[in-house]
Amino acid sequence: MTVAKTSVLVLDCAEPESLALFYADLLGAQVRAGEEPDTVEVVGGAGVHLAVRRDHGYAPPSWPRPEDSQQAHLRIVVAPADLDEAEREAVSLGARPLSPDAGEGPRDARLFSDPAGHSFTLAAGRRPQ
Repeated sequence: MTVAKTSVLVLDCAEPESLALFYADLLGAQVRAGEEPDTVEVVGGAGVHLAVRRDHGYAPPSWPRPEDSQQAHLRIVVAPADLDEAEREAVSLGARPLSPDAGEGPRDARLFSDPAGHSFTLAAGRRPQ
């Protein structure tokens, strides 16, 4: 018998409340207090469950430097027709484009950093229903 499980991606940062609000706005989700101290959760939408935890010694990732390679990133899937609008929305909320070819024609995936420096991708694809 398999034990029921769920997963939560946890991002470390200096200001979890503001980063949680960024992702809640970007994903159309809600913010709630986490189960652990200094943790804020982002929940709702189609399977969204993300946690943001305060790390008093936090230093942002320095991707793409090879010595500090990317450990993980969030992939946000949107309908292909919505990719440009999703990019505009992310940038208006404080995301920073990381793609060297940003703005140079159609791309199926676009790399950004969130306000705390974590990388995430907006990707065209089929969203789960």
